[in-house]
Amino acid sequence: MKKFMDDNFLLSNDTAVELFGAVKSEPIIDFHNHLNPREIYEDKTFDNMAEVWLGGDHYKWRAMRANGISEELITGDGAPFDKFMAWADTVQNLIGNPLYHWTHLELQRYFGITTPLCPDTAREIWDKCNEKLQTKEYSVRNLLRMQNVSVLCTTDDPADSLEWHSKIKEDGFEIKVLPSFRPEKAVAIEKADYKTYINRLETVVNTPIKNVEDLISALAKRLDFFVENGCRVSDHSLENTFFVPADYAEVNQLFVDRLNGKALTEEEAGKFHGYMYVQLAKEYTKRDIVMQLHIGAIRNNSKRFFEKLGVDTGFDSLNDFNYAPQLSAMLSEMDLYDNLPKTILYCLNPKDTEMLAAMAGNFCSNEKGIKGKVQLGAAWWFCDHKNGMEKQIEVMSDLGLISTSVGMLTDSRSFLSFPRHELYRRILCNKVGSWVENGEYPADLSYLRNMVQAVCGTNAIQYFKF
Repeated sequence: MKKFMDDNFLLSNDTAVELFGAVKSEPIIDFHNHLNPREIYEDKTFDNMAEVWLGGDHYKWRAMRANGISEELITGDGAPFDKFMAWADTVQNLIGNPLYHWTHLELQRYFGITTPLCPDTAREIWDKCNEKLQTKEYSVRNLLRMQNVSVLCTTDDPADSLEWHSKIKEDGFEIKVLPSFRPEKAVAIEKADYKTYINRLETVVNTPIKNVEDLISALAKRLDFFVENGCRVSDHSLENTFFVPADYAEVNQLFVDRLNGKALTEEEAGKFHGYMYVQLAKEYTKRDIVMQLHIGAIRNNSKRFFEKLGVDTGFDSLNDFNYAPQLSAMLSEMDLYDNLPKTILYCLNPKDTEMLAAMAGNFCSNEKGIKGKVQLGAAWWFCDHKNGMEKQIEVMSDLGLISTSVGMLTDSRSFLSFPRHELYRRILCNKVGSWVENGEYPADLSYLRNMVQAVCGTNAIQYFKF
């Protein structure tokens, strides 16, 4: 029987151990997360483990609800230690869940604690961790340094000032903290507050937005501002009908009608979405900005808790709509005049993994030598577990080139989330090692070391041009 989460955790063969040694200490390139840049600039410290672990972490909140924990101890006003105890009880019951591995990797890598967390050990772990957390050595910047983070990209609205990114850079912080361009609110014409957002964008660009041409111009202006502040990547969430062919006149009339208060059908909204995505792709191509498409979330499923707690509180899940024809038509429209930027496709529903990997292969042709120009992204959100990571690696290998992958990301709001990169690296090395040990690939360790290092870092550096 193997020891719990020891040095060879998830490494089942000698080749895997050898390869993991080549990537274990590689710098982390985290090109998609939801960290708060203000907290990085201010170099925040945390009062206790409940704050750092449970504040805003809807992954943990969902698990605690499934474990029958009262909302008072999840998002409510319960005492911090009581919340921690509720989490400890939940952890003990998380066998097979990625949260179990994440929790214990974080305890090991940040705090040097190898004792499994459960109600019996919770007080001791609480005291040891809190003692360290309240020191400057455990500030946000030092937590990032502990994991050898080199680059991280936050997720930012076009109307954001990027004040904190600028201050971080001016402060000389050695880790690159770069903005990502997420124009979701400018595209989501069906939302009730759409006109309010357009008014906000007008104020930021100091120009009236009366038609779609004005809107695209405003977004291009903000994109230039983001690029000036180091932006190398954009992000989009595709959650419903996202591409119905339409010309400018039709789309512009829909925009004008919406600003005048008219509700749109899903098909009409899809026409606007698709037109905007194609126009934004042109702007990304001009500036060599990578486009990320996160596809398949169905959000705010519980109306009761949406009204009580708002968005991003653990009531989102995966959708099951079929969208291959839409995606094909949209990417083809972008590609028609060579306006398809480097693109990463993420699915939330695992049924779409093979479809996206195959779809990516239709649009990789380029004369710039870009490897994996369009590619299947890392296992995302509800797929972000051992089985999901293994499937993503296997499918990308089955239908494309895993050697071109830009690797892992955290997609997290937690400053303790970076050991997720280690988990991915272990799974990748074990998968490659198993192919070698099974005689499916030669034991060319020189090549294989370079390959796994590329997937775990250097591919991303070259792809995003950090």
